[in-house]
Amino acid sequence: MDPVQRFGRVVAVPDPPLDRAALALAAGADPGLDADRWLRELDRLAVGVTSVDSLRQRLFVDEGFGGNSGDYTDPRNSLLHHVLARRLGIPITLAVVTMEVGRRAGVPMEGVGMPGHFLVRPTGTSRYLDVFAGGAEISGARCEELFRGATGAGPDVPFGPHLLTATPTRAILVRMLENLRAVYGARRRAADLEWVLRMRLLLPGVRLLDVLELGEALGDQGRWLEGAKLLEDRVPSASAAHAERLRTAAKSLKAHLN
Repeated sequence: MDPVQRFGRVVAVPDPPLDRAALALAAGADPGLDADRWLRELDRLAVGVTSVDSLRQRLFVDEGFGGNSGDYTDPRNSLLHHVLARRLGIPITLAVVTMEVGRRAGVPMEGVGMPGHFLVRPTGTSRYLDVFAGGAEISGARCEELFRGATGAGPDVPFGPHLLTATPTRAILVRMLENLRAVYGARRRAADLEWVLRMRLLLPGVRLLDVLELGEALGDQGRWLEGAKLLEDRVPSASAAHAERLRTAAKSLKAHLN
C-alpha cells in the first residue's frame, strides 16, 4: 500500500496509536520500513522501567538518547525509526519515544506542545521534562524561559498553563509533519514535500496554504496538470475568495505547458 494511504488508515480511527502513526508517517521517507521491528525496540526499551526516574535513566543515560543540536534540521530527526536507530532526535520525536516507552512500562506520560519547544510530563502532573536536554526535569520558570527564547515573545505576552496543555495524538502528528515540511521545503526536495503535504491533508486543521503548496510541489516535479487538477478539485467546496486563489494557482501551473 502507498505510505500515504497507510498513514490515512492509521489516523482514521477515533484514537490513533501514536507509535504506529509515527512509524506510518516515517514510512513516507522509507516505504520499506519494518514497523514491527521498531515496535519491538520500543517494547525492549520499556523492560524494567518502573517509574519516571527509571524511565529517564533508561532512555537518556543507559541508552544514550539525546537532542541533535549539531544538525537540528536533519530530516532523520523527525522520523521515528531513525531516532530509535541513531538515538538522536528533536524534542517532539524524543517525546514520542518517551511517551511510548512509558506507556508500555505503565508509566503514563503526555506530550506538552508548548510553542517553540515540546516537553513531556507524567500524565496529569506539573512535573516537566525537557527530553531534548537529556530528560532533565525543569521548573515552570525554565519552561517560560524556553518559550520566550524559542518564540521571541516579550514580557507583554502572558505565559501560563494555557501554553502547557496536553497535546493529543493528531496534533503531535501535525507538528511532526510541519517540522518535515520546513526541512524539505528549505532543501527544495519536492518529492518528499509532496508526501508530507498529502499526509497533512489527512489531519485536522487543513488550510488553503497546504493545498496550494501541494500543487506547487507537484509542479516542481513537472506534474503541472496533476497539480492543477488537485487545486481545481478543491474549488467546489471552497469559499469564493479561496476558490479564486485555487483557480489562479491552477492556471499558473497549466501555463507551464504552453
